[in-house]
This record gives sequence, structure tokens and C-alpha cells, in this order.
Amino acid sequence: MKQYPTRIAEDLSLIDLYDLSLTQRTGCYVLHEEELTIIETSASPSIPHLLNGLEKLHIDLDDVRHIIVTHIHLDHAGGAGLLLKKCPNARILVHSKGARHLENPTRLIQGAKAVYGERFKELFDPILPIPEDRLVIMKDYDELKIGKKRTLTFIDTPGHAKHHFSIHDSKTNGMFVGDTVGVYYPQLDVELYLPSTSPNQFDLDDMLASADKIMSFKPSYIYFGHYGMSNHPPEVIQQLKAWLSEFSRITEEVIGTHHKNDERSEHLFKTLFSNVQGILSKQGVPLDHPVYQYIKMDLHVSALGLLDYTDRKKVRTT
Repeated sequence: MKQYPTRIAEDLSLIDLYDLSLTQRTGCYVLHEEELTIIETSASPSIPHLLNGLEKLHIDLDDVRHIIVTHIHLDHAGGAGLLLKKCPNARILVHSKGARHLENPTRLIQGAKAVYGERFKELFDPILPIPEDRLVIMKDYDELKIGKKRTLTFIDTPGHAKHHFSIHDSKTNGMFVGDTVGVYYPQLDVELYLPSTSPNQFDLDDMLASADKIMSFKPSYIYFGHYGMSNHPPEVIQQLKAWLSEFSRITEEVIGTHHKNDERSEHLFKTLFSNVQGILSKQGVPLDHPVYQYIKMDLHVSALGLLDYTDRKKVRTT
């Protein structure tokens, strides 16, 4: 069913971007202020959905001033260049470690093609370069005032990626976290927040430190890149820490019994999925619930990141 933009908080709307043609997968946040601000774009195939959402919100593209990407993974920033062409008065705000890859996306394109092959065009094309004069680098604790009663504070939050920041919104006391504290599944009647441990920059200690940094603001809301708003930040962080501990334990067990990379990856995914499914089953979630399509997709990627992280850690200690 088609999702229309929804007002989720004071002067804050959420647009479903239909990333991978899935509902409630990746969202774009619109902050309705004097300096109209957008957070997250997803990949280029999502831009028509974003533009349609802005139209339904009666937003003139000339009025868009700031387009913020929490990090440069393509499901968050791949469409930034394409959107920027439609918004003549906007600039892209990005982490210092991601800016050069938006200005020259050659490595992003090569990496995506290496992973996705023939599906690259369908999933990500085009990835357009962003002129340097339309890029704004935001550093740790930098502030941006976008309205009389609204200031955004950018905080460096690695763990999912080194080029990741989160943004505190003073008006709602909410935190836009991208993927730093995981993925939320609003399709469920129970709360589930799983870590996003994708390769190749996942770092467990950094993720835990970033979670504590986010909570130091005592946020009332967490706004996820995938997908939507939680008004239970302590529960988000409690689950993040518990799942990270469980994911790490399972990874060590799998590495101890499997040596070939493809065997390790598949067995780790299956074990992670069985673990999550078991927890949800006890909470009354049926085995044929459509949310498992999303969870399987996420855990496939997370398994790769957990193995990559564990291998990197062992290299550092030898």
C-alpha cells in the first residue's frame, strides 16, 4: 500500500522512499522551517518518490536550503547529486570523511558495481558528482540554526561507518541517527531494533561509544534511517547493546567451526536469523510475517560485517 508523507512530530514529516521497492525501508525527514531542511535521500531510484512526497507536502524545490546525509552509503546518499539538481538553492551537508566521495563518486560507483554487478543500474544509477561549492562539511558538535526555535547539532558517531554523524534536533529533542544505533522494524507490533554491522567499517567499540554519546543528549525520540521514529530511546540502546553482545558471541562460535569464507558467512547468517526469529516467535510474531524479508536482507549484510570486523581485530592483535 502506498505510504504518503506523515507528520511525525512538530514541524517534522517523514517520506517513504521505497528503497529497493520496499515500503517502510528507507525514509527521508523534512524539517519545515525558515531554512527548509531534508535529511537522507536514499539512492537515485528513490528520488522520484522523494519529489512526489515534497509535492504532496506543498514544498517548492526552490525553498529547500539544506540536504543532510548522515553518511555516504548509497542507500542514504546515493541520490544526493540527482536531488541537488532539482533544488537550485540547496547545499549538501556531509561528514568530513565522506565529502570527497560525494564530490568524486568514482570509488562509490566502482565499489557498488563490484558488489552488485548487473543490478547496479537498477539499484543505484545515476550517482552524480556534487560540486565542491555546494558541499558543506560539518564537524563534531557543529551547529546549524534553521529556524528561530530550531538548531541542529551534528555529532560524530562512528561504528557503522567512519563517515557517519548523527544530528540532534533542539525543537523535538530528537536524534537523527542514520544507521548508528541500528534498524527499526515498524511493521511489527513489538519493538525490534537490530544493529547494522555492515562491512567494511563496522567497529563494535565505536558503535557502543556512539550510542552513549547519543544518549548523553537525553533524546526523547530516535529517528532511524531504516525506518521511522521510536519514542523509547533507552529501549533502543538496551537492545542495541544486547544484540551486539549476542552477535559477537555467535560470530566467535561460527569462526571456530568454519574456515571457508562462504561457509562462515552463510552459517553465521542462518544462526543470527534463527536467533532473531526465535525471540520474535516467543513474542507472538508468526513465522510467515512479511517483516522477515527485511530482517533476512539486513542480517545477510550484518554477517559479512561481523566477519570482516572479527578478522580485522585479529590482525591488529597478532
